[in-house]
This record gives sequence, structure tokens and C-alpha cells, in this order.
Amino acid sequence: MKSLKTLSHDLSDPTYQLDVLNNYSESLRQQPKFKEKLEEIDLYPLRPTGIEIFQINVGYMCNMTCKHCHVDAGPDRDEIMTKETLEHCLEALRHSDIKTVDLTGGAPEMNPHFRWFIEQISDLGKDIIVRSNLTILTTAPKYQELPEFFAKHGVEVTCSLPFYNKSRTDRQRGEGTYDRSIEALKKLNEIGYGKEDTGLELNLVYNPTGAFLPGGQESLEKEFKRQLDRKHDIVFNNLFTITNLPISRYLNFLLESDNLDEYMDRLITSFNPAAAKGVMCRDTISVGWDGTLYDCDFNQMLEMPVEEEAPQHISEWNEAKLNDREIKINQHCFGCTAGDGSSCGGTTT
Repeated sequence: MKSLKTLSHDLSDPTYQLDVLNNYSESLRQQPKFKEKLEEIDLYPLRPTGIEIFQINVGYMCNMTCKHCHVDAGPDRDEIMTKETLEHCLEALRHSDIKTVDLTGGAPEMNPHFRWFIEQISDLGKDIIVRSNLTILTTAPKYQELPEFFAKHGVEVTCSLPFYNKSRTDRQRGEGTYDRSIEALKKLNEIGYGKEDTGLELNLVYNPTGAFLPGGQESLEKEFKRQLDRKHDIVFNNLFTITNLPISRYLNFLLESDNLDEYMDRLITSFNPAAAKGVMCRDTISVGWDGTLYDCDFNQMLEMPVEEEAPQHISEWNEAKLNDREIKINQHCFGCTAGDGSSCGGTTT
């Protein structure tokens, strides 16, 4: 499977994606706008509550090409953050009280400066999250050694696992994904990840395979823990449920399955004011692979950088101005405010 970008697909154009979300059908044209929903609850313009999480996308290259991927990542993507841009990130962190650094991709492990960067962040005393697809940890020896490296630096490992059985996982992420994921989880458990009193946190991320919202996070976590323990003697700390946002490959799935109108209606009618108040863009800044600054990872994929009055690039870091910015929004934002809310850390209510 190739990325939408390599295929020169219409949906590889972020402007076209936004046009689809707003104008693809009469139903979508008549739907309330996200701005209107925020105005109803006196939350427009949407502004930060203070940056607490520094999320860095270190590259779109990945060893997988998952059907739902909002990044459109894959082996055929060559966007990788350079060491110079990583240095700019470190300089910003040196002059900030932001405590948490969240590394994502693609497969962040495939950035050639990945280990060096984690060492540098660790020396700054920051908490580090690595978002892994798990399967990368079962490939080349340099990746197989990463669990021990993560443990040495106290890295929190947050992993994508679509489901606790093989058929649903492989259907979303490719044949053999489940078995390799279980192999990686066992290795992480062996060195203490997910176990009590080790301080090594292991979290799983669940997102639905179809055109529906995730179930309750608490009940799903209990079932995931029960099933993975029963089947494989695997333990973990938390399960985060994430709503699929209607962009990139997931948007392509919605169009091909003729589910876009119904899915958008579901997101919009499930708008939750409490979830809107807790959206992750209010306490997170997203750094793109080339250093461009975004309100969130989803805006990054739609090439919607922070507002023009705020610093546009990590080399221009100014935390005070970024905390005073107006957050950019569009119809995809309904994905973060539906039901119990959705963020990189799971539900928001």
C-alpha cells in the first residue's frame, strides 16, 4: 500500500480535504460550523490555557502504511526532521518550563537522530513520551534494542493497538501486525514496562476500525487488560481511546465506503461542550518535521500553521506569544469534541 502523496491522490492536498469536509454534499454544506458551536458556549475564539505538552513530529517515514493513518505515513515518505531543527527544539525547551515532550511520526524511531535527541531531552529533565506502532520494535536489531534504551531514560511508551484480537488489528494495520505487536509488548513487559513499582509506563491507544465513535474508555481498558492478560500474559498501564478524525486516509475510507455524511453528522450531533473546553490544542504545541508550528498534529496534517501573529517556526520560539494566540479551527475539529472528547491522551472529560 502506498501513501496518498505517492499516488498523487486528490486527498493528498490538504486544501482539497478541507473543501470536502465543508462542501462535498448538500448535507455537509448545511451542517453547523465548528465556530458556531464554540460561539454558542462562549469559547470562540479558542485560545490556549497554557502550553504543557511539546509535541514533535520527527518525520512521516514509517515501516507501516495503515489504512486509517491521518499522517499518511509510510516507507515511501521521506520527510524527516533534521538535526538542525531538533537543535532548535532543544533550545526552545531550555528556555521553557514545559515538562512533557511527546515524540511522534510516522515511526519516530526511524529518525536517524532519534536516540541522540532522547538523550538530550533527558538531560534537560523533561518527561518523554514516544508514540510507537510496536511493530518497528521487532524489525532491525537497532530497533529491537530500543526497549532497553527507553527504560534507561524513563521514556513513557504509548503504543497503537487497534484491538485485542488478530483479525481486527490486521484488518486496520496490515497482515502480521497483531503477532508482531504482541511480540513487542512481551519484550516491553520483560524489562518492566507496564508493571507495578517499576516507574516504566506502557500505554495502549485504541481507535475504531469503522465509521463509528470509540466505546467508553474505562470499560474498554478493563476488557483490553482482561483479554491481553488471558491470551498473552501481557500487562499495561492505561488505554487511551481516540476518535478517528476525518482527514487523510481515514477521510478516503469514509468517501470510498459512502460514510462521510453519516460520520460527520455523528460527530457534530455528539458535540460535547465539556470536551470542547478540554481539547488538546489548548495545552499543546505541535512542531512539524520542518520546524513549522501548529496548534495540533491534525492541523499539521492539514497544513494549518498557527495564526500569523504568533511565531511560525521553532527557531522563532516565543512562548508568551504562543500562549496568547488564537487557535485555528475547521470542521475536522468536531472529531476532538464528540462524546467524551478525544486527544492524544485519550478522552478529555
